[in-house]
Formats: sequence, structure tokens, C-alpha cells
Amino acid sequence: MIKKVKKAENAVSVQDMEIIRKPLITEKAMKGSEHNQVVFQVSLSATKPEIKKAVESVFGVKVKSVNTLRQMGKQKLFRGRKGVRSETKKAIVTLAEGQSIDVTAGV
Repeated sequence: MIKKVKKAENAVSVQDMEIIRKPLITEKAMKGSEHNQVVFQVSLSATKPEIKKAVESVFGVKVKSVNTLRQMGKQKLFRGRKGVRSETKKAIVTLAEGQSIDVTAGV
């Protein structure tokens, strides 16, 4: 007999942790906190619904909307040698009223 195992409602999966790489703590990102927004660096293949689900499960908050942008890597010179910056994807997550995430707690 096969038993069906139910997941806990607030369980955080490994996939959710792989989608959200790290919070971005910049001056521009901190200005977004006035409008109840948080900025994360996310996986390049992550979609908006996946990001929304991951943020809600990891931080236990209600997400209103998700905006994403891709920053393409470009060639740069460093001490006369060519190098390439890596591509990144950012997610600007707008939280519902009354919700908050403190990303600067570890700084």
C-alpha cells in the first residue's frame, strides 16, 4: 500500500531556495522599500509565478506583483585583460499592504 504524504502548508522546498539567490541591498533598492517593494537576484530561468510562489513560501508574506528585468553580461577590460560579466536577473517584488520583509537584518 502506498501512502500519500502531505506537505506542510508553509514548507520551504529546495526549488524555492534555488529560485531566490539573494536580496539586493543597494541605494535604489532601499528607496523601493518606501513603496513596499523588495528586490531579489533570482535564477535566470525563473518565471514571475515561480518567483511569487517562492517568496510567499520562504518569507511567509503575501505578494501583490512581481516585475523582472534581465541584465545582460558585457565585456570589460581589467588590467588590460578582457573579461565578461555574468548575466543576472532581478525581481522587484511588491508586497501586499501590511506585509514586510527585513532584508537588512544580517547586515
